[in-house]
Amino acid sequence: MGKLSCNCKNLLPCCMGPPATASSPGGTVDATAGVKVKVSDRYVEIKNDIFELTLSNPDGIVTGVRYNGVDNLMEILNKEDNRGYWDIVWNPPGERTGIFDVIKGTKFCIIYHDENQAEVSFTRTWDPSLEGKAVPLNIDKRFIVLRGSSGFYTYGIYEHKEGWPDFGLGETRVAFKLRKDKFHYMALADNRQRIMPMPDDRLPPRGQQLAYPEAVLLVDPINPALRGDVDDKYQYSCEDQYNNVHGWISSDPPIGFWQITPSDEFRTGGPLKQNLTSHVGPTMLAFTNGEYWKKVHGPVFMYFNSSWDGSDPTMLWEDAKVQMMIEKESWPYSFALSEDFQKTEQRGFVSGRLLVRDRYIDNEELYASGAYVGLALPGEAGSWQRECKGYQFWCRADDDGSFYIRNIVTGNYNLYAWVPGFIGDYKLDATLTIASGDDIYLGDLVYEPPRDGPTIWEIGVPDRSAAEFYVPDPNPNYVNRLYINHPDRFRQYGFWERYAELYPDRDLVYTIGQSNYSTDWFYAQVNRRTDQNTYLPTTWQIKFNLDRVTPNSTYKFRVALASSALAELQVFFNDQNRSVPHFGTALIGRDNAIARQGIHGLYWLFNIDVDSAWLAQGVNTICLKQARSQSPFQGLMYDYLRLEGPCGC
Repeated sequence: MGKLSCNCKNLLPCCMGPPATASSPGGTVDATAGVKVKVSDRYVEIKNDIFELTLSNPDGIVTGVRYNGVDNLMEILNKEDNRGYWDIVWNPPGERTGIFDVIKGTKFCIIYHDENQAEVSFTRTWDPSLEGKAVPLNIDKRFIVLRGSSGFYTYGIYEHKEGWPDFGLGETRVAFKLRKDKFHYMALADNRQRIMPMPDDRLPPRGQQLAYPEAVLLVDPINPALRGDVDDKYQYSCEDQYNNVHGWISSDPPIGFWQITPSDEFRTGGPLKQNLTSHVGPTMLAFTNGEYWKKVHGPVFMYFNSSWDGSDPTMLWEDAKVQMMIEKESWPYSFALSEDFQKTEQRGFVSGRLLVRDRYIDNEELYASGAYVGLALPGEAGSWQRECKGYQFWCRADDDGSFYIRNIVTGNYNLYAWVPGFIGDYKLDATLTIASGDDIYLGDLVYEPPRDGPTIWEIGVPDRSAAEFYVPDPNPNYVNRLYINHPDRFRQYGFWERYAELYPDRDLVYTIGQSNYSTDWFYAQVNRRTDQNTYLPTTWQIKFNLDRVTPNSTYKFRVALASSALAELQVFFNDQNRSVPHFGTALIGRDNAIARQGIHGLYWLFNIDVDSAWLAQGVNTICLKQARSQSPFQGLMYDYLRLEGPCGC
């Protein structure tokens, strides 16, 4: 039997749990020695004959990782509390500026230890004497080491008790800062990996800050091959649905240090939400954003691998991808001992088939092929992309619209979906209560996307992204060479300046039947910079011809936005000079995707009734004005635009 031991008192109920499993789903090395734990006044050391993990006591900061002959993979030049840590950004009610806090435990506990597994806990307990000084949460940081496993797991449990002060939780994450003298090669995807600058390259005089602190031009980097590149951590963002493994590779000795996130369930905002991954430092991040009263964040797996021949770093990357699949198949982990982390037998399953009914496309119901189908806390259709308190569970539907959502934490949910190729959001009217062991089959569900009449014309593809529109070549003075001739060519610095260069005398004019959205529709409606370094709003025009206008009728203009950043869209029909627009959104959005090299943020859909009196037989012009112009980063990204005729016309 394993040993349950604890050196803490009056903790959260953490020192309980079943015996650890004897096998390691993450193990890639056969180690005969068991897991050992050594506790001293300052440190907790856990090793399994493959690596050794050192944590500060009782802070729970990762101060060291010994692996493959290297005494410490963490940045030894940093202070111990700036190597591997959980942090949080929070704010008291009414305050918008976030407070950054590296989470340090005040009590340490061994949850479980035998030769096959060790799980340790570092807790910080809140009480009223800390009001205004610390985030009102009980926080329990856990670390797990398994026998034969080349890496460690970490997860956090946050608890806010009834009656405690309100607060805003902007962000919480776990970050690891690796040795900059060894880790120079970063990998996020098969086509997103490269040798990276050094941290010193981002500082003057080697680096020159650009429009914001994160973006730096490498003027005199230590590696001369990187001279002239722009480095910006946002260029390495990733949608959460693909944010499963990322990390760094050392060439001497050849070692990989990887962060593997096998499930998105604890992340917020759905599968399309973009988050940071790895960036110069070398730093690795796992994010969960939001506010919640009780939630488990993680576990995530920190995986180490090595090879005899370090000449080809992709070998370690390929191995990390294999390990990522092993971790995903092992989810939810059976060995995580917190009662708040539900195991497979405690969870539920939901399945069904989603169809699409659009009688202006087909008289028959269509398969919702590739639909995103998910469960999130109850709310309005589409609320999942702003939801930040609960868990979310998503899958992609098969070609025939069939879906199967696995391993759902018990609770109350709505089922949501959206279908590439169709606008709008689906929501099942019923609230689903998931109990342990449930396997709920919903049968055929039918989504009827917004539609009032036949399509007169359309611009773009309804896929919640601006990627199909025109993305210009970057300014040759501000290039990240990783993204030249790359599918993610939008991840370049300074595109907001290119608009005025491409349209120096007038704004964009798009003519239906003549223009091509892939070459003639700029991917973002941004402000125009003047010679005085101020900014002017821009007004785009859509010109189209109507052979006839049905009198005393209502047309429909649908505008789907892929992103909005402190913008205001005003729409005018054949009368740009009227004092009040025919339609206006007011101020919307805080995505900042323009500045952060994104191609989408939150999705917006506006369905505008168009009085036939606003239209004319012959040539018509719709003006789209983005009215806010205080900065270069205010603007819109369109997803899709469609004009529908009256029903039956």
